[in-house]
Parts: sequence; structure tokens; C-alpha cells
Amino acid sequence: MTAQLIDGTTVARQVRSDVASRVAALVDAGGNAPGLATVLIGDDPASEVYVRNKRRACTAAGMTDLHRHLPAETTQDDAAALIDELAADPAVSGILLQLPTPAHLDAAALLERIPAHKDVDGLTAVNAGLLAQGSPGLRPCTPSGVMALLDAHRIPLEGAEAVVVGRSTLVGKPMGQLLLERNATVTICHSRTRDLAAVCRRADVLVVAAGIPELIGIDAVKPGATVIDVGIHRSPAGLRGDVDTDAVVGTAAFVTPVPGGVGPMTIAMLLANTLTAARAQQADRCGPPGVSSLRGRRAAALGDGAGTKP
Repeated sequence: MTAQLIDGTTVARQVRSDVASRVAALVDAGGNAPGLATVLIGDDPASEVYVRNKRRACTAAGMTDLHRHLPAETTQDDAAALIDELAADPAVSGILLQLPTPAHLDAAALLERIPAHKDVDGLTAVNAGLLAQGSPGLRPCTPSGVMALLDAHRIPLEGAEAVVVGRSTLVGKPMGQLLLERNATVTICHSRTRDLAAVCRRADVLVVAAGIPELIGIDAVKPGATVIDVGIHRSPAGLRGDVDTDAVVGTAAFVTPVPGGVGPMTIAMLLANTLTAARAQQADRCGPPGVSSLRGRRAAALGDGAGTKP
């Protein structure tokens, strides 16, 4: 058996096309184009590339690019003032603070200044709490992208045993919660898990986000499993993931390649979140027919696109 490669580039293209169509429909119906404010502090070359790609995708989808760039020496107070300014601006549907920030800044405190309804990265405590409760909210982009890939390939999740390797607030924890929402039985592994390979071998769906190059080999993969590799690392041989793909393709049924697997989905889901945020905010102001309360209008908008299906 040779694993089928899950083509994240194709699925991401479909998500982005769908978002662009729905942005056009929103504007045609008299709404405002969503506005995405990316905030870059300093001049980290990798962050500049990431933000540039996000801005290009934003404008390609018909959204308004509201990028802000602050110098590396920016103070905590000045950075907080910018976040507050964007939070109060009705033209801004979503705010994304590019990480990492310069070392002298408290990035966690800046993230928490982003209102939950504009938190298109899904990283604030409010959105994390909404996810934990199973309530509508903006979900972290990478785990949402993983769910979209699983759905695109019709990977059965209900009753499946899922193992997530990694417990970060960015990927591991929300990934486990999204799988639980779909009635998978979830185990989250970490650096202190005993006999990691044995735990991973139980998985029908194995999601690896450990940040360790080629941590997962053939001894950790159950025959016929779906293996999702969230890691990405530069090496002399090129980009590699957290999974030794060459070793597991003969055992797994589905595998995401690196590059071209999960990576393209992150920006696609950022666009989906920005559209969802814009629709919820505009629903607050006018509301669709038949939905009378503010809470009801926002829940209706957030429930359409804020989870695993963009």
C-alpha cells in the first residue's frame, strides 16, 4: 500500500475561491468588504514574507488590506495603542498580530487586547473558551485547516481514535478540541508521554505538531492511518516535517506532504475567519431577516464559517 498524498495546495485554492465568491456576494448585497489589519512589529525577514503573503491573499479575495508596520523599538504602550485603535475602527474586521514580536514586548498581553470578534487568529482567551465550550467563535487557523483537509478527503472522524502530538495553544490543544467536536476519541501527547510510538500506533488519525523534525517514523503509524504533518523545518535537503514521510508512505492510507500539505491551509482559513468576522459584525449592525437578537445574529454569522468548514 502506498499512501495517498493530501494536496493542501488544491484544497486551499478551493477555500480561497469560495471566500472570494462570498466576499463578492456580501458586497453585492450592500455590505462592506472585510478589512484585515495585519500588524508587523520590527523587521524579521521571515515575518515580512509571511505578512506579505497574507496581504496578497487578502486583496486577491476582495478584502481590504489595512496593514500596519511598527519599528522594532516600538514600546509596549505604543503597540497596545495601535491594537486599541484597530479594535475601535469599524473598517477593521480582523486583526492579526504577527508573531514573534520583538523580545522586549509582551506578545500575550497584546494579543489579549484584540477583541474576540476581531481575533481572526483565534488565539484570545475568549475564543479559546468558546471553543472549549463548543460555542460559536473564531477558531485557530491551522487546526481549522487540518479539519478542512480531513473533510475534503472524507476521512471518517466519528468514533475514530485520534492522536495529537503537541499541546501548544496555537495548534495542539485546539486541534484536540476540534476533533472532539466531531466525536473522535482524542489523546494528546507531549514531551513526557511514555512510549510515544505505541500511543501513536493506536491512531486512526494522527496529527503531529511537535516542532521536532521527523519525530514520527514507521514504528509510530498504524496501517491505514491518516497522518497529518503540521511541522515544517529547513534542512540541507530542503523543507521537512515532523513526520518521516518517506518512511510512512508505505504504511499510512493518507499523508500530508511538506511542503504543500497543511501549510497552504493556514492563510486560506485566515481569509475564511476574516469573512466570518465581517459578517458577524455587519449582522450586529443590521441583522438578517428573522434573527432579532444581537446574540442570535452574531451566533448565526459565526456559526457559518467559524469552525471547520469555511
